[in-house]
Amino acid sequence: MKRITITDVAKMCGVGVTTVSRAINNHPDINEETKSMIMQVIKDNHYIPNNSARNLKRADSKTIAVLIKGITNPFFNQMIKVFEEEIQRKKYSFFLQRVDENQDEIDVAIELEKEKRLKGIVFLGGYFSHSKEKLTQLSVPFVLSTIGMATEFTPSDYSSVSVDDLKESYKIVDYLCNQGHKKIAIIAAPMDDVSIGKLRYDGYKKALEDHGIDLDLQLVRIMKDDIESYTMENGYVVTKELLASKEDCTAIYAISDSLAIGACKAIFETGKKVPEDYSVAGFDGLDIGFYYNPSITTMRQPVKEIAEETIKVLFDLINKKISHTHKIFPAELVVRDSTKSL
Repeated sequence: MKRITITDVAKMCGVGVTTVSRAINNHPDINEETKSMIMQVIKDNHYIPNNSARNLKRADSKTIAVLIKGITNPFFNQMIKVFEEEIQRKKYSFFLQRVDENQDEIDVAIELEKEKRLKGIVFLGGYFSHSKEKLTQLSVPFVLSTIGMATEFTPSDYSSVSVDDLKESYKIVDYLCNQGHKKIAIIAAPMDDVSIGKLRYDGYKKALEDHGIDLDLQLVRIMKDDIESYTMENGYVVTKELLASKEDCTAIYAISDSLAIGACKAIFETGKKVPEDYSVAGFDGLDIGFYYNPSITTMRQPVKEIAEETIKVLFDLINKKISHTHKIFPAELVVRDSTKSL
């Protein structure tokens, strides 16, 4: 029988992978009832966590840690599954650590290095704005995966795997403009966001500029900071406000598919239709975007390839086959039913 993974346990329990990780690691930030349910499922299905205390106490501990910011984005769930499978295939232990938005991931990583005797680290999501001096405190190889990087760093300072978020965001807004849309709203990250949110917003602005369309700040709608970011709920609430404002627009570009799906629900509730009244486009290429009705036009990121390349680069660094390297994958514009030409 195929060995089940932490992702399989999460699906069985109807929770996220980090919730399972918190239960396994006895983290205080988890509901006791949920924890008991998860541990029962683990017991019933004979799941053996690779990051169990027994494995981690071995002197020759071979553990890879994945530190993740932006856990509410379901895009990362697909990557985590590949990470776990690839790390297990290489006979290493897999350790997943959630990093809160207000936490310093380098500090978290340094503590994990000591505690788990790590062999390598993947930083997943968020934005890297630490000093070079702080970066040198990491004593094991690391790779930044789908992360925005501060401009003060040179390519020889770190390794990374991602798409070009600005370039790919430009493509989807360029597509909307070519379909005749001139009033394009965006559901964006807060303006102090310096990660993928900023890059996707910059791509939006550049596409409008190249089509001779003035930026209308009334059509720039920011995710709510009191609702988890990049979620359907956030997209729904923001779009409700946009529609209530009566601002003139024919298309909405949400910087994630989850936001786009939330936007569609808000449109339907006002008695309008997608795409007849409003075209809606997203970003990421989540499976739910295909099965949703109408299916969501999006920029599909090659999730499996990004995750596999991240692990390949990390192990090449561990085995000293390479120095720092960078891999940028192209995304694919997938036109579906949620957009139309004017």
